[in-house]
Amino acid sequence: MTRALLDTHLLIWALDEYGRLPADMRDLLQDPTNEIVFSVVSIWEIAIKARLGKISFAVRPEDIASSAISTGFVELPLRWQAAAALANLPMHHRDPFDRAIVAQAMSEPVHLYTVDRKLIPYSPLVRAI
Repeated sequence: MTRALLDTHLLIWALDEYGRLPADMRDLLQDPTNEIVFSVVSIWEIAIKARLGKISFAVRPEDIASSAISTGFVELPLRWQAAAALANLPMHHRDPFDRAIVAQAMSEPVHLYTVDRKLIPYSPLVRAI
């Protein structure tokens, strides 16, 4: 069994643009023994970036969250341990949402799947696809 945290882009692709996912990622999502989690930070990021008119975030945050839950994904709240861990993360990446999701992955621990290779230096838990 794998416990997999999807970054924001992969979460959107998994729920709204499934064809963009590589075959190995689709296999991971379809395996019923895996637990797929999504971060509340992703919903926060979608809400802010959708409000700012970012084209890649042209989805409603409540629709993504609802779809994730109905698909069987598990919501991962931002716990204080992850929030506090942000103070010690090196600045490999400047995006606060990505850094928060990395901190969550490290504090849980859970494997973080991402399309952003800049996150790899943070932890062996980060898996770039």
